Amino acid sequence: MKHSVRFIAILLALISGMLAAPAAAQDAPAPVSLKLVGYAVPREAFGDIIPAFQAKWLQEKNQQVQILESYGASGSQSRAVAGGFDADIVNLSIEPDVQRLVDAGVITHDWQANDYKGFATNSEVVLVVRPGNPKGITDWADLAQDGLQIVTPDPVTSGGAQWNILAAYGAARRGKVTGFDASDEGATQFITKLITNVVAFDKDGRESFLTFENGVGDVAITYENEVYAGLQAGGEFEIVYPTSTILIENPVALVDTYVDQHGTREVAQGFLDFLWSPEGQTIFAQHGFRPVNADVAKQFNVNVEATPAADAPADAEALVFPPIADPFTIEEFKTWADARKTFFGDEGSITKIISDIKG
Repeated sequence: MKHSVRFIAILLALISGMLAAPAAAQDAPAPVSLKLVGYAVPREAFGDIIPAFQAKWLQEKNQQVQILESYGASGSQSRAVAGGFDADIVNLSIEPDVQRLVDAGVITHDWQANDYKGFATNSEVVLVVRPGNPKGITDWADLAQDGLQIVTPDPVTSGGAQWNILAAYGAARRGKVTGFDASDEGATQFITKLITNVVAFDKDGRESFLTFENGVGDVAITYENEVYAGLQAGGEFEIVYPTSTILIENPVALVDTYVDQHGTREVAQGFLDFLWSPEGQTIFAQHGFRPVNADVAKQFNVNVEATPAADAPADAEALVFPPIADPFTIEEFKTWADARKTFFGDEGSITKIISDIKG
C-alpha cells in the first residue's frame, strides 16, 4: 500500500510538472518578426548585428525575434517600400531615400530626432587600386588621365554612386583637383573626364565593388567600409585617400505605417536603439564603418593619423580611419534636395553628362 501511495504521489508530481511547463511557456511573449530593408553594402555587418540583438532581446524580454532581410540598391529599395513593400525598418544609403518614404506617408515621425540625426554609420568616399598601384593613382586628378578604366555604380539606382560623384565634384570645386579650376565649370569638366573613363555602371555599391574585385577596371570609387569588407574577405588591392572627399552619412528609420500594421513598434525601436548602442556601433566599426557613437569612434581611433583600431577582429585587416585633409559634407551643396535637383534629376547636370557620354 505504501508503495502504491508513493507511486501515485510521484505520478501526480510528474503530471503537475508537465502541466506547469506549458503554463510557463505561455507566459513568454509570442515570437515576433521584423522586416529589415537595406542598401547593399552593410549586409555583412548585419550578419553579426542581428544575432547579437536577438540574444539581447531574448535575455531582456524573453521574446524570440526573427528578422527578415532584403538588400539592394538604395534607390530601388526605397521605391519598393514607398510602393507597398512592408518594411519595419529601413537602412538606406542617402537621406533622400528616407525622405521619399516621408513623402509617401509611410514614415510619419521625425526620424532624425535623436543624438545621431537618424544616421547609423559614417564612411568616406575613397579610391581603390590594384596591388602596387600600377597606374600611380594618388588623388582625384589622376582619374582624368586618358585611357584609365574606372568602376563606380550607377547614380540612377545607387545612393553610393551619388556620394561618389558628389565627392569628386566637391573636391574639384573646392580647388583640390589639380588641372581644373575651383569652380562649378571646372568641376563639371573634371566630372566629364571621369565619367568618360567609367567602364562599368553597376546597379549598387556592392555589385560595383565585386566587379572591380573580379578584375574589371584600374580604379574603383567606393566607400571606405567596402574596402575593408573586401580585404577581410581576402581581396588584394590598396586604398587611396583623396586629399578632399565627402563624409558619407547612412540613415536608418522605422516605418510607422508598417510597424503599426504588424504590431512591431516596440521591437523595431529596440533594434534601432541597439544599432546606436556601444555594442552595435562596435560591430559596425569592426566591419569598417566609422561609428557615429563618439565613445566608440574614440575607441577605434577615428580621425587619428595611421593608428590601427583597437578592437579589430584578430583575423581581420588592421582597421585604420585616418583624418581627411580637406573634408566636407552634403552641406557643400546646401541640402540633399538641392544636390539631387541640380545633379541627379531628369534635368540634372550629371544625368545629362552620363546620357551624352554613355547613351
